[in-house]
Amino acid sequence: MKEKLPFLFVLFVFSWPAITAQNLTRQELVTEVDRLLQSEIDRGKIPGAVILIKKGRETIYQQRYGYAREFDNTLHRLSSPEKTSPGHLYDLASLTKVIGTTTSIMLLVDSGQIRLEDPVAQYVPAFGTPEKEAITIRHLLTHSAGLIEWYPLYYRSSNRQDTYRLIGELPLKYPVGAQRHYSDLGFVLLGEIIERVSGLPLEQFMMQHIFKPLSMEHTTYNPLASGRFDKIAATSHGNPFEHRMVYDPSLGFQVEEIDPDSWNGWRDYTLVGEVNDGNAWHALRGVSGAAGLFSTAGDLQQIVDLLQHKGKIGDRQFISAGTIETFLTQDQFKNGLGWIMDPANPVIKNAPAGSFGHTGFTGTSIAVIPKYDLSVILLINRQNVGLQASRSYYSLSRLRQDVLAAVLKYGTTKID
Repeated sequence: MKEKLPFLFVLFVFSWPAITAQNLTRQELVTEVDRLLQSEIDRGKIPGAVILIKKGRETIYQQRYGYAREFDNTLHRLSSPEKTSPGHLYDLASLTKVIGTTTSIMLLVDSGQIRLEDPVAQYVPAFGTPEKEAITIRHLLTHSAGLIEWYPLYYRSSNRQDTYRLIGELPLKYPVGAQRHYSDLGFVLLGEIIERVSGLPLEQFMMQHIFKPLSMEHTTYNPLASGRFDKIAATSHGNPFEHRMVYDPSLGFQVEEIDPDSWNGWRDYTLVGEVNDGNAWHALRGVSGAAGLFSTAGDLQQIVDLLQHKGKIGDRQFISAGTIETFLTQDQFKNGLGWIMDPANPVIKNAPAGSFGHTGFTGTSIAVIPKYDLSVILLINRQNVGLQASRSYYSLSRLRQDVLAAVLKYGTTKID
């Protein structure tokens, strides 16, 4: 008996925190989320944020913090910073890939207009070469087509058709299907495929077939062009990090055939309503399958609810449950189609199996936990405070993990 006591004591000590870790009331969750986000604002790491937490059909918490625009392009604090609100549009950056492009591909697959195993060359003739003919739509969705991770397309193109042609001409960097290398170019190509199959410009397809049917009234490309939106969160002051991607070889993005000094269209003002992504803005006129959408947390929730309810909107089956399952099943790289499902990724770190999410470079993120019918939408315009001393933008990985951990502590219990 004496020999067993130390083991039982250790077991009790190390088990106790795991038990109590599940005990968060709604008010405790609200207090913790407020503390986490307000702390980052008080430390000057982010200017503001909007969060929307939902469990089942109930909104658990929706709140705004700080400012939609706090600094000017010289990084001086504005005399009257603009407070953020749930109605402010945020530049979604790469959330465009899942909210707009992946959902569009889902619709086309569901209607039988395309198949995931279709060769890209079937829609983009430039891919009918020995090097590229094996690339399928699935490869593009899973970032396994072998494409280069990033390329400053605006050095060689200034419109959509020329950009599509340029991507078709670029050589592959990796073997097809062998590895996952996150690439914007694959989702630009998916945008081209959506246009070719539907016969509509990308923005029109999404508006007619996704945003209007789902009542996503605040989701759009190029919000300034419509003149309907006067609340838009500011992002970066020009594109200082993207400039560094072109000029600084230590980042590993330099392209051998590009002379950094051969183009000088860099923006030098605070971006408000202009997509931050340089390729989307300069080379694709604000409309890309990889970036360009602006939206609110409330609108994004419509897509999340659609996925959570297996393709249903009320009593209407908008996308079949089978298609939803196909896109949200892990592949050999531990991710879904378009969506991140790798539990090692910070956006869904330590979430249970089946969870999915995505992030955007501007500071946006979505995390969905189907096991507990939970979702977290977090919109942050981190770039408005400028680059850190490291010449990079402040990393939100820790903050996203901490917020998700708090939500999971609430969502797995019924103690309210």
